Amino acid sequence: MNLSHAGLVTKTGISIFTAAMLIFSNSILAAETPNALKGATLVDAAKAKSLIDGGAQAVDARVANEYAEGHIKGAISVPYKEKSAKAVDFDASLDSIDLAKLPANKGANLVFYCNGAECWKGYKAAVAAIKGGYKSVYWLRLGFPEWKAKGYPAE
Repeated sequence: MNLSHAGLVTKTGISIFTAAMLIFSNSILAAETPNALKGATLVDAAKAKSLIDGGAQAVDARVANEYAEGHIKGAISVPYKEKSAKAVDFDASLDSIDLAKLPANKGANLVFYCNGAECWKGYKAAVAAIKGGYKSVYWLRLGFPEWKAKGYPAE
């Protein structure tokens, strides 16, 4: 094999790898959460902060170690254990969440969140709460990353 051919193979190999990564990353992006959730109110970080400042309970649906690394100040950890597809029609029977960790008052304002638009745990936890009879469910779709970017209180 001559050097010019070896260079072509290397360049082609990198190009194929790059193309594969782009396809893979686009398929991940396609799995973003929807822009709405029936039975819940979609909120941005400013509205979530206003709700929390007014007494709403922030609910962190991420796994325990993510919560330990940082979370919205005053948020409770209610991990959504996810095995179902990242899709609107997910099979909740494959997953688990301990709704007993939520306030007993089904009228309490609850703000669910996780790690942003590509994280389904906040969405799925909010769905579980709605199905569990909670009436004032809010979903911070852009989650903790948006909260931190705004410089809002975290611990």
